[in-house]
This record gives sequence, C-alpha cells and structure tokens, in this order.
Amino acid sequence: MKALWQFFGLSDQNGDEQPPEEVPAPPRATVIGPGVSIKGELRGDGALTMLGQFEGEVVLNGAVHIGPDARVDANITASDIIIAGAVRGNLSAEGRVEILGSGSLTGTLKSGSLSAGTGATVKGEVWVEPPAPREAGARS
Repeated sequence: MKALWQFFGLSDQNGDEQPPEEVPAPPRATVIGPGVSIKGELRGDGALTMLGQFEGEVVLNGAVHIGPDARVDANITASDIIIAGAVRGNLSAEGRVEILGSGSLTGTLKSGSLSAGTGATVKGEVWVEPPAPREAGARS
C-alpha cells in the first residue's frame, strides 16, 4: 500500500513524507502486438519486436525482431535483425541478420553477418561484408 501512496505522490498512511524512490528507466523497446496492423515510418533508438503486420519503413539504432506470425512489408535499417516471420523489403544491418527456420525474406539484404536456420527461405540479393573500420578521429 505504501508503494501505491508513493506512486500518486502522497504521503504514507501515517502522514510521514517519504523521499521519492529512484525508479530505473524502462527499457527502450517497442512491441507491435499480434492482431495489430500499422502503416508508416518508425525511427528512433531502442529495440522493436513485431508480432503483427507492418508496412512502411523502419530506421532504428537497435535490434528489430520479427515474430513467427508477423507479416512485414518494409525497408528496415537496424543494428541487428532477427526474422522468424515473413519479410518483404530491403534490409540493412550493421551487425547481424538472423533468419530462423520459420522465417522468410524476399528482397535485398546487406549486413555484416548472416545466419539462416534450416527451413529459412531467402529470395533476392545478399551482401555480407564486415562493417568498415572507423577512423581513429571519427565520431560515432
């Protein structure tokens, strides 16, 4: 009950003022749930998990996970991309792209690393090359 009182910014039942507790920042993750269909553009930082349908463009500084029942028709740029569902579009990942056995990709893929599970399908162009080394004076 004490936590509930603090949540609303009130004192506890005894009338004593309680110092505010430090609450850790929530992880930066977004979930597009099953049964949800979105058209548009997603940009930002943090992880994204798609379990529903998405059409458009995704540009994230974070990982993108495509769930087994997800249907995605989009260009995706992210640090890592893991596919368990169906994706149609152009993918670009600084790190790795992993296509699980239930996953399929139709489109162009450019990544530093690629792995595909047994049963995965890939139709299109694939470029796998390690990321270019950063110059000593370059900013990230």
